[in-house]
Amino acid sequence: MTMWQIVLLAGIACVALKLAGYLVPPAVLERPAAARTADLVTVAMLAALVVVQTLGTGQAIVLDARVPAVVVAAVLFAVRVPFIVVVIVAAAVAAGIRAFV
Repeated sequence: MTMWQIVLLAGIACVALKLAGYLVPPAVLERPAAARTADLVTVAMLAALVVVQTLGTGQAIVLDARVPAVVVAAVLFAVRVPFIVVVIVAAAVAAGIRAFV
């Protein structure tokens, strides 16, 4: 298969999955277990994205300036610092580490 065929098949699969979601009866979606699962899947996917973007470079795991920056950001979020401050401080930490290494 060529790359374009794979992309087209993936697109068709996504549209089919989206359409299948409309066929699910509302009673199923209103159950507490379904709502809880949807919430947990969202958090898990976001956490996986953060880990992949922080530690991954191509097919390798890389520990560089991004790791301490994410740790600093997590600590600042834990103490409820405003988002813009977290972004600026985390960027400064990453830039500082890259400048000295």
